[in-house]
Amino acid sequence: MVHSKFPVKAVPSDMPENAITERIIKCAIAVHRELGPGLLESVYEEALDIECKAEGLVVARQLKVPVLYRGQTIGEYKPDMLVNDLVIVEIKALSDLTPYLKPRC
Repeated sequence: MVHSKFPVKAVPSDMPENAITERIIKCAIAVHRELGPGLLESVYEEALDIECKAEGLVVARQLKVPVLYRGQTIGEYKPDMLVNDLVIVEIKALSDLTPYLKPRC
């Protein structure tokens, strides 16, 4: 049996993607508040994985997904996280906001 200091919440298997996304965003905000800026993406990914699982979400990381074009495999996609087999999460960490991103914040 796995014991955690964080209570795990149950997530209904038929939860819509918007509700799952809201929980993921809540988890990402918690991670950012705890760790702050300036770390590697892999660190944030690990922390987000812990936080999402504490929220009762099912997380698969670094899956290899074939990319098909007209029925033929043309490559491979490796999303950072797949949550509840429905929502793809790509983690991005920047040392500073580029001029392109500043108006969006």
